[in-house]
Amino acid sequence: MKLPGADKIMVEREKIVEYLLNAMHPDNGGKARFFLDLGFDRNDWQPLAAALIKACESHPVSKTVASPHGMKYIVDVRIETPVGKRPMVRTLRIVDLGLDRPRLVTASPREE
Repeated sequence: MKLPGADKIMVEREKIVEYLLNAMHPDNGGKARFFLDLGFDRNDWQPLAAALIKACESHPVSKTVASPHGMKYIVDVRIETPVGKRPMVRTLRIVDLGLDRPRLVTASPREE
């Protein structure tokens, strides 16, 4: 199954800059180090957002989970990075109740 609304994916600047690429975020769990080591940069956040969007347009949904806020979708993807590596990343998206656009909740390294 493809991610519903994949052509309308939202990846907010704050989610990338203040969370995924912020090594000082208390709930980051090492995600920032992973993405920074792959050449992504807080001052130029758009390449990570673009990589996460592009990958989710073509990869199938691995799992769905209903929540009180909407339907969550787990999509395991290979992303393009500035250093030329193609790591596997697990993304969590949600389509909030009443909306038709998936938005990024988080992304993290995925063991292969």
